[in-house]
Amino acid sequence: MPSRAKTAPRAFVRDPVMLEFLGLPDTGRLLEAKLETALMDKLQQFLMELGKGFAFVARQQRISTETQDFYIDLVFYNYLLKCFVLLDLKTGPLMHQDVGQMDMYVRMYDDLRRGEGDNPTVGILLCGSKDKSVVRYSVLNGSEQLFASKYRLVLPSEEDLRLELQRDREELETQKGLRDKASDQ
Repeated sequence: MPSRAKTAPRAFVRDPVMLEFLGLPDTGRLLEAKLETALMDKLQQFLMELGKGFAFVARQQRISTETQDFYIDLVFYNYLLKCFVLLDLKTGPLMHQDVGQMDMYVRMYDDLRRGEGDNPTVGILLCGSKDKSVVRYSVLNGSEQLFASKYRLVLPSEEDLRLELQRDREELETQKGLRDKASDQ
């Protein structure tokens, strides 16, 4: 089996996804429909920014239960992972309702659309910001098939990058300390 088949879906998607090429303002309230339209207008650039192996399938794809219709913002197929990738766009912060909605979409898509040779569907919540507690206390925690990724409409300043690297370094050191402490017990 090729080594790439063992790679987690999260490794194929950038976080954050830089959407500066859309030319959208980074101030005020951005509507999800406007973000979606801008992404479709520049689909090739978006696919390149999203990560490796993505092919566009549908926009606002309908999936239905016995009594309700639901619409998935964007659907892709990743030919490296051999799975469908559902993208839900959120212009605001990640909310627990968003996580539950995407979890349902992924489960429905697996049941209704996934083919025999396809791997499990992946759901990505592309959001303006994500609260680590929402991630930690939801099905996103430890899931390989469902995760949130931030987007940015402008490239961060050098100082912002420096601060983000420092936060990431501190978080990694904390995680390493917890693992070391657990292995000592």
